[in-house]
Amino acid sequence: MSSNLAYNIYAQNNVGVESPVKLVEMMYEGVLRFNAQAKKAINDGDIEKRAYWINRSIAVIAELLSTLNYDGGDVAAYLDGLYTYQIKLLTEANLHNDTQKIDTVNNVFKGLLEAWRETNGLA
Repeated sequence: MSSNLAYNIYAQNNVGVESPVKLVEMMYEGVLRFNAQAKKAINDGDIEKRAYWINRSIAVIAELLSTLNYDGGDVAAYLDGLYTYQIKLLTEANLHNDTQKIDTVNNVFKGLLEAWRETNGLA
């Protein structure tokens, strides 16, 4: 995956994005949206769409991983492990048509999104 791919996609689709804070919020929302589509594809038995949506979600998480600032302390190390585990769960969900693993990832990203909004005054 090329560096800043997710950023470029979001920037192209959302010209008004001005802050990195808003961009992270949009990336968290994107993971949730893509996972919802992946679950629908699993329920519909559509292997191609399942793989497409899970891969999009993984790409966003990989971009979040690549932008972590390790100079900021322990939070980046924690998020590194958390994001990496979410990619593992999505990969397993893709291999085994497992909507429960997608639900687990969704719960994590809902929590991250809520915390991000509260921390940055977006709630």
